[in-house]
Amino acid sequence: MPVILVTDDEKSIRNTLREILEFEGYQVEEAENGRQAIEKVKSEPIDLMILDIKMKGMDGIEVLEKSKEIKTELPIIMISGHGTIKIAVEATKIGAFDFIEKPPDLNRLLISVRNALSQNELVEENRRIRTELNEVREMVGQSSALDKVRKTIEKVAPSTSRVLITGENGTGKELVAKWIHEKSKRASKKLVNVNCAAIPSELLESELFGHEKGAFTGASEQRVGKFEQADGGTLFLDEIGDMSLDAQAKVLRALQENVIVRVGGSEQIKVDVRVLSATNKDLSKEIEQKNFRRDLFHRINVIPIHMPPLRERREDIPLLANFFLKQLAGQEIVYSGKSFTEDALEELKTKSWPGNIRELRNAVERMVLLSDGNEITRDDVSMLTSMNSGSEGDINELIEMSFTFQEYKEQAERLYLLKKLEKNNWNISATADEIDIQRSHIYNKMKKYDIER
Repeated sequence: MPVILVTDDEKSIRNTLREILEFEGYQVEEAENGRQAIEKVKSEPIDLMILDIKMKGMDGIEVLEKSKEIKTELPIIMISGHGTIKIAVEATKIGAFDFIEKPPDLNRLLISVRNALSQNELVEENRRIRTELNEVREMVGQSSALDKVRKTIEKVAPSTSRVLITGENGTGKELVAKWIHEKSKRASKKLVNVNCAAIPSELLESELFGHEKGAFTGASEQRVGKFEQADGGTLFLDEIGDMSLDAQAKVLRALQENVIVRVGGSEQIKVDVRVLSATNKDLSKEIEQKNFRRDLFHRINVIPIHMPPLRERREDIPLLANFFLKQLAGQEIVYSGKSFTEDALEELKTKSWPGNIRELRNAVERMVLLSDGNEITRDDVSMLTSMNSGSEGDINELIEMSFTFQEYKEQAERLYLLKKLEKNNWNISATADEIDIQRSHIYNKMKKYDIER
């Protein structure tokens, strides 16, 4: 049953509206002033508010503004005995669903109520469908560290503030960005992702800002960049710590002026974009080493969110392992019918998981495929998690393990890349030159194989 909050400082008006609405089958709550209304919007499941404009203390326009900050999609019907076009226009701009003069016409009021509640249902349904289509999975875990992240997301998502998400590889930084967007006022618009580490520095400017036809060799047509694609929505700059200084300068200008210029163009294009950023680097150290601009750091770090590594939330490991097991079983019949023994889950908690959640997910898939029987035991965990540890020693040990040919190739490639990175003191450019592949390919393979320094 929909819950309607009637906010009016005249008791007779509240009684009349309650009688009408309850007769139509709605549940009615009352507030005699703006302060009470705000508290109910914060603490109770309100589906619609009918709000008087002229009240003692906090007036209806102020209540409308504060209610929209708390619950963006809440439909609010404004009523007033002093209705003017100017007030109606102001209320509509702030987000009022409708504006009705006192005394309200009964049919007009009920039609507006039905339309407002129908729109609210459509908004919720669209959010649900969009979440499923975008595969925004839940944040699994009950640890205090993860609970702190969830609470921060709830607070900052409705605002337009920029957020910097930090944490090691594989901790779920992208998932945090998706949930901030999903719970924001921009959820109906695009969330556009840019992996700054995977795009060569000479192409990043074109990727972000677009280019005009003929701007450079190979620019055979005009291209719209990520900033324009995200107009009205959210732009997620993943691994922003790997962005070149030239690109940083241009991003800073875009954030300062909300204007971009395509490569090879002169037209200034206004953009309305909320920027979320993520990095696995310590940007304070990068600033000291002259690798990152201090002024850009202060622009993107309005709200910091740190994703804890898995070793700092070990109590979540069994929940995550069972979640991945259930997820895999829903994808293919080959994964179904398996379960973890209690001692296997305890064994998982003892591992260090340097690749964090991504590494755990890969390990669960490996254990499901390679373990015997329907139960994954402590021995299975001990043996099969060692395949991804990077401590196999040499190729002979890889050959001795019971890999498929494809798994053998992948593990050999992982070990090879790991050794080359260690040899070059984790200098990506030097490693790329030595083994003759592009720097972006190394970043992609490091992400694939959960390799980090």
